[in-house]
Amino acid sequence: MKRLAPLQVYEKLLSVYGPQHWWPAEKPFEVMVGAILTQNTNWHNVEKAIANLKAHDMLDCEAIASSNLEQLAEIIRPSGTHIQKARYLQQFSLFYHSNGKRQGLMKWPQSLLRHRLLAVHGIGPETADSMLLYALDRPVYVVDAYTKRLFVRLGHFSHELAYDSIQHYFQQRLPESLPLFQEFHALIVEHARRYCKAKPLCAECPLFDNCPTAVCTPREISRSLPDMD
Repeated sequence: MKRLAPLQVYEKLLSVYGPQHWWPAEKPFEVMVGAILTQNTNWHNVEKAIANLKAHDMLDCEAIASSNLEQLAEIIRPSGTHIQKARYLQQFSLFYHSNGKRQGLMKWPQSLLRHRLLAVHGIGPETADSMLLYALDRPVYVVDAYTKRLFVRLGHFSHELAYDSIQHYFQQRLPESLPLFQEFHALIVEHARRYCKAKPLCAECPLFDNCPTAVCTPREISRSLPDMD
């Protein structure tokens, strides 16, 4: 069985799903808020929380930074762990505002900007890299649970490999490209939602022939067979 290189996986997923036009947000600050709210929850819940912020005219760094913590937590309750995330949002909004918002952050070199983001309470590597990639136009490869699941199953590395090592693995094997990194991340999310779930749907997966861990249940096999009637 031939193992596809990361760029070949990208090309295959792009041919199957087409461009994803992702991240789903109207403005860069909304991307950053979404990156915090999506921690340990699904995007459907994040959409509810962001809609609540918009309804209260609070999708703004000054409004969040100066808000009452308990009220902010109630507004973003759909995102889960809402009290904790309210603190994270306030800390980030203070950082964002005090450093000149997006215009100010864009002046920093990438390594310093990532370091400063990681120093903000509640922002870990995946959250920081999502902000860098989708809101601050920096070509960093985002590693999420979907990426790790897919490429462990494809036989590229073990589940124990740490975030930074996985990121380095991809950045050494892909051309440094902001559009490619954005699109690849979005395509992996789409693929994981359709097929490479926690309990995968292998029979219909477009990567089936190149996946050493692919397994089909009898039900999946029968569903994938052509109708002979």
